[in-house]
Amino acid sequence: MTSAPEAAPAAIASAEHVLDAGARCDRCGAQAYMRAVFPDGTDLLFCGHHGREYAPVLAARGVSMVDETERLTPQPATA
Repeated sequence: MTSAPEAAPAAIASAEHVLDAGARCDRCGAQAYMRAVFPDGTDLLFCGHHGREYAPVLAARGVSMVDETERLTPQPATA
């Protein structure tokens, strides 16, 4: 298993969506839109609600967050 590279405890920009419809919140089972990546490479998945709830505490402990909650807002079609 490879460990994730160290990053500042902030949102990690993702060029591609890594959380699909099968990814489920570890707290409530809803679709996951946020991933908490711990310094040792392990992770937890959260829905938007629980991700926002736990993000400040996790960030204070050096955990990086992958936030894909922008996918919850419909994007206008491009021509």
